[in-house]
Amino acid sequence: MSLTATDSRSHFGPTALLALVGWVLLSFTAALPGLWFPPDSWYAHLEKPSWHPPDWLFGPVWSVLYLSMGISAWIVWRKDGFARAGGALTLFLAQLGLNALWTPVFFGMKRPDLALFVIVALLIVIAATRKAFRRHDRFAAWLLVPYLLWVGFATALNAALWRLN
Repeated sequence: MSLTATDSRSHFGPTALLALVGWVLLSFTAALPGLWFPPDSWYAHLEKPSWHPPDWLFGPVWSVLYLSMGISAWIVWRKDGFARAGGALTLFLAQLGLNALWTPVFFGMKRPDLALFVIVALLIVIAATRKAFRRHDRFAAWLLVPYLLWVGFATALNAALWRLN
C-alpha cells in the first residue's frame, strides 16, 4: 500500500506526530557509536589546532543537528512519501550510515586518516541529500544547511588533527 496525500500524512494528528518522533529518533541513532567509542586518552593527548572548539560543545551541537535532520526527513516523507521521495530518503539514510561510521573509524580504530575519507564522503552525501530534499521541500533542504556547514567544519578539523598528529 503506498502512501498518498489523502492518507494520514495530510493532517497533523497522532500518526504524524509518531512519524516525526520516529524520524528524529532514527537521526539520533547515528550518535549510538559514540557510546561504544567515546573520546578517550588517545584523543585527549592529540595535538589540536587553535580553532578546535571546546569538547563540551560537540554534544549540544550534534543534538540540535540530529533534531533538525529528523524534522527535515519527516517533512519530505510527509509531503511525498517513500513512493515519490524514495531516492531522497535513501540518500538521507546513506548519510546517516556514514555519520555513524565516522566515530568507530576515528575513535575506535584511532585512524584520523581513514576517518577523513569517511567524512569527505559524508559531506558529499549530505550535499546530495540537501539537493534531493530541495526538489520536495525547500524548508526541509534549508534545515540541512547547519548540518552541512558543521560537517564541513568537522572535515577541516579532522584534516588538521591528521596533519598535526
